[in-house]
Amino acid sequence: MHAREVKSIADAKIIVNERNIRHIKVGIFDIDGVLRGKYISRDKFFSALDKGFDFCDVVLGWDSKDQLYDNVDFTGWHTGYPDAPVRIIPESCREIPFEEKTLFFLGEFTAGAAALCPRGLLQRTIEKANQMGLFPNAGFEYEFFIFEETRESIRKKQYRNLTPLAPDNFGYSILRNSVDAEIYQQILDLGETMDFPIEGLHEETGPGVLEAAITYDSALNAADKAALFKTFIKITAQRAGLMATFMAKWSADHPGQSGHIHISLNNAEGSPVFYDANKADHMSDTMRHFVAGQQQFMPELLAMIAPTINAYTRLIPGFWAPTVATWGVENRTCALRVITGSASAQRVEYRVAAADANPYIILAAALASGLAGIEQKLEPDEKVSGNAYEQQFSADRQLPTTLWEAAQRLKGSSIAREYFGDHFVDHYAASREWEEREFRKHITDWEMDRYFEII
Repeated sequence: MHAREVKSIADAKIIVNERNIRHIKVGIFDIDGVLRGKYISRDKFFSALDKGFDFCDVVLGWDSKDQLYDNVDFTGWHTGYPDAPVRIIPESCREIPFEEKTLFFLGEFTAGAAALCPRGLLQRTIEKANQMGLFPNAGFEYEFFIFEETRESIRKKQYRNLTPLAPDNFGYSILRNSVDAEIYQQILDLGETMDFPIEGLHEETGPGVLEAAITYDSALNAADKAALFKTFIKITAQRAGLMATFMAKWSADHPGQSGHIHISLNNAEGSPVFYDANKADHMSDTMRHFVAGQQQFMPELLAMIAPTINAYTRLIPGFWAPTVATWGVENRTCALRVITGSASAQRVEYRVAAADANPYIILAAALASGLAGIEQKLEPDEKVSGNAYEQQFSADRQLPTTLWEAAQRLKGSSIAREYFGDHFVDHYAASREWEEREFRKHITDWEMDRYFEII
């Protein structure tokens, strides 16, 4: 049996027995999109398939540096950090190319912890779409930088003067991807083996930056693939003596790293619903309402879309990242780019997205806002023609400029609370406030250079 043929608990047991696997790797994505997990024995794995297993709920209550949130209710010293129930997802079974004697399975939190589980959040949003007779598809595109560094060298250098995989700007270069063919081929092979197939991989403009487009799929599968892609690209790079980063912006001298999402909807019969040959730009009423919802609610959901301090350094004019909730047709200066074509190709590209966002959470935000637009029959602004950076827009279309501001907007969002629930909104917003507070504890090099002597 092939790993991707596993569809049930019975199948999962069969493949483990067929391959005589003694230990299985299981993982759960946390709030920041970090994959947390462990190896478990075959007997424990079989028991977990039948009855679930327990995982310390601290993974929902700490940040990306394992520091404990002090401002949330669900987790904390006041709860004693108990175990939370997790179910294993049999159909997530994957082979890891460099670990022949094991298999990998995703898990997700259940019971009370399900309210905070990123994968569960997306599933609930998809279920809402299904109740409306809509079935979302998505495809993620990621830009990421690769460096000739190791996990030791970046710390020794204090993250300065890093050596990129290749120097200078060589966008779409055959020279570059031929000289560095080994890492390119490893990435392509990894996508095939682990079922996040890559339909396009090329050199982007910048030293050592690549862009990969993951083949589109149904929304939940697409998010699984995107989250695994980010994790295992970093693993593959490190195993090759390199480092990959999905930071939104690692250098002031180069554009930030995007994580654009292409989204479309089908009806229950599997037919696309965004296309209407008789409408302007072939946008059906459903698509127009969907884009309008994404536009209207983007500012109040931005904390889910731009979840780090660093993400807001990317959202500046002229660097291929939007600063206002705008939309246009085939316009890459807009936050939302409508892509026209045949019925199967008609879609919206969610361009405000950065590479550092949790795929489950950002896709939930992009979908929920669009669905709200459909429910409320919202109408978008006039589409933007030309350079959106040079045009003026109303105040309600401006995006928050800091993570703290974005967290406050999220806390006050009725749409967020309707679609995601109070428990998630309160916990997630608090986690972003924590991130901002942690940042404010530190003195930057810019501050030292600007103020130390002259003030």
